[in-house]
Amino acid sequence: MRRALSTLAGLMGLVLVGGCAGEAAETAPVPGAGLPQAQLGLPRPAAECPAVEPAADGPARQVRGMWISSVYGGDWPGDPKAPVEKKKASYRAMLDSAKAKNLNTVFMQIRPAGDAFHPSSHEPWSVWLTGTPGKDPGWNPLKFLIDEAHARDLEFHAWFNPYRVGEDNDRAKLAPTSPARENPSWAVKYGKYLWYDPGLPQVQDLANKAVMEVVEKYDIDGVHFDDYFYPYPSDGDFPDEGTYKKYGRDFANKGDWRRDNVNKLVERLSTGIKEAKPWVKFGISPFGIWRNKGNHPEGSDTNGLDSYAQIYGDTRKWVKEGWLDYVLPQLYWAIGDPRADYATLVAWWSDLVKGTGVQLLIGQAGYRMGESSFATKADQLSRHLTLNRRYPEVRGDVFFSAADYVGDKKGFVSALLRDHYRTPALIPPSEGGERPAAPAGLEASRADGGVKLSWKGEATSYAVYRSDGEGEECAAVKASELLTTTRGTSIVDTTARAGKAYTYRVTALDRTHAESGPSRASVLAP
Repeated sequence: MRRALSTLAGLMGLVLVGGCAGEAAETAPVPGAGLPQAQLGLPRPAAECPAVEPAADGPARQVRGMWISSVYGGDWPGDPKAPVEKKKASYRAMLDSAKAKNLNTVFMQIRPAGDAFHPSSHEPWSVWLTGTPGKDPGWNPLKFLIDEAHARDLEFHAWFNPYRVGEDNDRAKLAPTSPARENPSWAVKYGKYLWYDPGLPQVQDLANKAVMEVVEKYDIDGVHFDDYFYPYPSDGDFPDEGTYKKYGRDFANKGDWRRDNVNKLVERLSTGIKEAKPWVKFGISPFGIWRNKGNHPEGSDTNGLDSYAQIYGDTRKWVKEGWLDYVLPQLYWAIGDPRADYATLVAWWSDLVKGTGVQLLIGQAGYRMGESSFATKADQLSRHLTLNRRYPEVRGDVFFSAADYVGDKKGFVSALLRDHYRTPALIPPSEGGERPAAPAGLEASRADGGVKLSWKGEATSYAVYRSDGEGEECAAVKASELLTTTRGTSIVDTTARAGKAYTYRVTALDRTHAESGPSRASVLAP
């Protein structure tokens, strides 16, 4: 871990001081950690400095994330037979790069196909960890993945696929303890793959248990589904006629019944997650078109696959019912695309979330950079983010996939850093938070390699701001002056120049990203 943080320091010009979350023992999160002060019975501060001012050059708060896929080894862990230390090192390096490139969230695929990246009471170990379905890797990858993200103050959203079983339709290749093998009627062959039948109550129960086990046992920040519900059409109609006859008698057609099956799982998880841990967010990343206007008057002016009718995901209902904390449509088209114009879809989704309390994030297709039908210039996705600024409902962007973002495919990340991501950003606050007490006792001192900062506080994380010159002891900070964030109470700012005066301030954040007023400043004379 020390080596990982040294790498991070070299990339960011910052050094974290003190213990590291990745070295902690495998214990459950401390009850109440990061909860609002009032819920913990802690005293409120008598007075605080003014709150944060918005940045002059862009949104003060936005999610900046990347998807880390694991199916087929994906972005991580790569070769399943590689040594564990090599896998760990590659993940650390990926997160170091994400932090250095000013991201604040990762979406890690931990249930790619009816399996698990942790010791589970319900499903077998994933084949992508060892190369053998059901084989114990001898360590707990999920805990490691979470701890390393939090050590860099990156939010960790656990990404589940609710119904995919295997990347091969041969049931005999599944782990012997796979529920799909022990209960053959639960899964069906469709195309090249095996899929759980979403119409079966047992399958809905299994998906719910798989998610809630992680929510209850691990310190995640979010539960995330992608766009796979019923599979994309590829081999005729999905073979669930027998299930429909048994359970769908109250529905006029199979489509309405299928959508209801998915709706039940979404609503059930929405309730269960909030009852277990109110601060854990629940979000879904659907296919970018709900319905085309040609099929429904409230659809978008597009001509693409209709997710409502073809994969049975009624995203609009999930938003209107408030079952989600965020919706993250995959808008994988270019501005001006004749089938599905990015500009048209951003406007449609922005209008959908207005007044709902559901945050809108946009899924960006980094993987398509260089395709003649999408983007031949490095600034294509930068132009997307510029357009997003017209819509205050857009609260951030997530890029697929991690390898493309970390690798700066065709220069698109360099363009983002130049045009949009010059400084870090805090994550937008979610509902239910309360401003924590401001940090106390901030001290800044010259040290070998930079300026050492330390403070006192009991919050989940902290935002460190730096301004040039000798400022006032108590004054507002500007979001554009955000230097970094951390879950510790000390850093070393190695970007500080010797002989130059600086003013530092720190704010505290709770699990919902509610932010305190700034601490009293620590002024460092030249």
